Amino acid sequence: MRLDGIRTRLAALAAVALLGLAGCGGDGDDTATPAASASGSGVTGSVTVFAASSLTESFNQIGKDFEAANPGTKVTFNYAASSALATQINQGAPADVFASASPATMKTVTDAGNGDGTPVIFVKNQLVIAVPKGNPKGVTGLADLTKAGVKVALCAEQVPCGAAAKKAIDAAGVRLTPVTLEENVKSALSKVTLGEVDAALVYRTDAKAAASDVDGIEFPESAGAINDYPLVVLKAAPNKTAAQAFVTYVQSDKAKAVLTAAGFQAP
Repeated sequence: MRLDGIRTRLAALAAVALLGLAGCGGDGDDTATPAASASGSGVTGSVTVFAASSLTESFNQIGKDFEAANPGTKVTFNYAASSALATQINQGAPADVFASASPATMKTVTDAGNGDGTPVIFVKNQLVIAVPKGNPKGVTGLADLTKAGVKVALCAEQVPCGAAAKKAIDAAGVRLTPVTLEENVKSALSKVTLGEVDAALVYRTDAKAAASDVDGIEFPESAGAINDYPLVVLKAAPNKTAAQAFVTYVQSDKAKAVLTAAGFQAP
């Protein structure tokens, strides 16, 4: 009888233990579901954005904000002249989003059938004359850039900042001979910061980003050469869901605040 009692008690304890394990397993299943959906938006994975070099500082911040708003995402940027980026895209470079500094450059991508939907204009940008801090040459307008001894850098005409510069110079009716033509606006600005030229025509946003080294001189002709910036999801985007989410985020109030603080204008 004593042995039978012990066996009965052991069997009962085993049954309780099994029920306890089953209960723990059930709790684990219950908590797994909310954890799996914690990201909320459902947007995950990598997003590759090809963007005009003038967007560097703003998009770096917007990319970080987008990742924070969408856990599990990673935004990678390729910055260069819009014309160079358009060529890369049309030659098959893998990218999810294209942000150009001009509609004309964007058109080369959409005309090739590489855009998905209609590009949206999300900001505008305007040229200024970037000069070394303190403006040692006393530049006040485009006419001063034609004076003897004043070395000027411009963007090449095939890139948006160069096309805008040509339009402004033509409007001013001046003949300007640059000492160098650069492949993008950052390169033109670097000629000033390195002391290689006395002035460069760059975007207001770029001069503002380098405010510790340069002054940005406003000039009236720039008002007729403002560049619109279009943004589009690419047709061959490897992560189209995240690409669309990024394009939408760039148009959010938080992203607009970043762009405005950088000196961009509303479209």
